[in-house]
Amino acid sequence: MPMRLQPILSLATLVLVCTATSLVLAQEQASTPSIESNTLSNVRQVTSGMVKAGEGYFSPDGKRIVYQAVPPQYPFYQIYTQPLAGGEPELVSTGRGRTTCAYFTVDGKNILFSSSHSDPNMKQTEDEEIAKQEEERRTGQRRRYSWDFDPYTDIYLKDMKSGELTRLTTAQGYDAEGAFSYDGKKIAFCSDRDGDPDLYIMDADGSNLKQLTDAKGYDGGPFISPNGKWIVFRSDRKEEGFLQIYVISVDGEKEFALTDNVGVNWAPYWHPTKPYIIWAGADHSKPGRPNYDLWLMKYEETEDAIKPGPIWRITDSAAADVLPVFSPDGKKLMWTSTRTDDHSSQLFIADFLFPEDEPQEEK
Repeated sequence: MPMRLQPILSLATLVLVCTATSLVLAQEQASTPSIESNTLSNVRQVTSGMVKAGEGYFSPDGKRIVYQAVPPQYPFYQIYTQPLAGGEPELVSTGRGRTTCAYFTVDGKNILFSSSHSDPNMKQTEDEEIAKQEEERRTGQRRRYSWDFDPYTDIYLKDMKSGELTRLTTAQGYDAEGAFSYDGKKIAFCSDRDGDPDLYIMDADGSNLKQLTDAKGYDGGPFISPNGKWIVFRSDRKEEGFLQIYVISVDGEKEFALTDNVGVNWAPYWHPTKPYIIWAGADHSKPGRPNYDLWLMKYEETEDAIKPGPIWRITDSAAADVLPVFSPDGKKLMWTSTRTDDHSSQLFIADFLFPEDEPQEEK
């Protein structure tokens, strides 16, 4: 899923941003004990062999993961799945086009993802991207990367046993960032079919489409709460390029902001059993390039509202830590990080414990 700065940035940008500042931050942190051991233990890398990989999600039984990765011989992200215990990645997407945002069905038999492989000019699109990447390697100069809201991106469902691919959206425009409700009956997603990225919800078969937001700016990255009443998402409606975390009721009638700061807050995700939301954020109120870390908020739910509560900082690595998700039992945390030897984005996982002390830092 993309994040939206100015312009919209991808994980590639995070690699560049954090590489530029990682040495300075590492020196500063060398004399300061890390806070990560307060909540994270047994941290390990779970993807390798790809140019970059990220945005991973667990299967319902917690034994497999699905994620997006750029393979060595292709310029765009593709979708892969593999056993969490180890094994070779299995290609889920078609192998062509831009792909993003994969998610398991509640029975674990099918995988939802978005793809632009229906692009009628696919060969030209691929050749142009390959040429740009070759020029970057030749000159050593990287372009400022922005996420492509590819107008041929649609949402698909793949039967992992038969290989059958079902197309769930057909409107012109970017349809992506989809995720199932916990009962598997609904899909929340982002679409710019009306010219502006907004939130939509539909039945699992693509029927009964309903638009939920219509604010100016980007609304995206939606996830439906465990009880099915709320959707958490990120939006830059307050100030372009600066994302904040919001929740909206599934009927679109009630909406609340959970963050309000000078920064970027994105990729929010619900804990499956307790009233917590985790996300990635960076403070843009100070000079210099900020670093992305993971943040945890305890919220209060009433009959008609979600109220923000105390916030804890979860990571403090000099690398970028983004796109956090909990395992189905809530005992593990998986996220995308550039804390690799080559600073490439890869998936990491850790055992997770809730913080016992008072909030360390308000954000």
